Amino acid sequence: MSGHSKWHNIQARKSVTDAKKGQSYSKHAKLIEVAARSGGDMVTNSTLRSAVERAKADGVPNANIERSIKKGTGELKDDTVITEGLYEAFGPAGTVLLAEVLTDNKNRSLQSIKLILQKNGGAIGEAGTVAWMFDKVGLIEVERGNGNMLGSARTAEDIELAAIDAGASDVSVEDGYVEVRTDPSDLHAVKKGLEAAGCTIKKSEITYLPKNTLQVADVEKAKQVLKLIDLLEEDDDVTNVFSNFEVDDAIADLV
Repeated sequence: MSGHSKWHNIQARKSVTDAKKGQSYSKHAKLIEVAARSGGDMVTNSTLRSAVERAKADGVPNANIERSIKKGTGELKDDTVITEGLYEAFGPAGTVLLAEVLTDNKNRSLQSIKLILQKNGGAIGEAGTVAWMFDKVGLIEVERGNGNMLGSARTAEDIELAAIDAGASDVSVEDGYVEVRTDPSDLHAVKKGLEAAGCTIKKSEITYLPKNTLQVADVEKAKQVLKLIDLLEEDDDVTNVFSNFEVDDAIADLV
């Protein structure tokens, strides 16, 4: 069982803002459309199912979701072609970033990301300069409790055993939850195994985690990094931003 998830302290604080901000309907539409290219059946297409669940959580109307699925499967014809991209970048204070995009114009997306970086202490990186510093993993957060064998009241030990049985690659105990990591292709199977064992899932996603985090001890530098991440996430084509940025609790409370 691995140690404490150092990256989570800043992620938890950002999630409050992210929950209020949510993703735009257009971003969800792109995510669903691309996922539906592998099939429109949410029973067999776990990526599509996850995309639809996130869209519904952000209040996207069912009609929008259904239209995006039909566009992805080809049932609804559209000349616009959405492609995926991953841009590597360097941020303030020696941090590094990955920006996932879904776009119908890669040149536009690249120029927009470059401009945001240049104006906020960052710079675009060549392919391969940053991605190697991250692992692409399936990540599940499971609520834990005091020992009752049902739902969120399951102990960390119960959850760890259930995760291992379900095929998880790593498990770490955090404050109030257990973090379960999987191979991306195993995410859905492990999630279903945990649910079958009576666990309550808080979050389930495929993400990029830094192999090593970088401690930013200066408050102003930390604010600069967060501002850059926020501006990138606000871009219409950017769906996710990942960084090796880390601050301790005392600094995090000030940013």
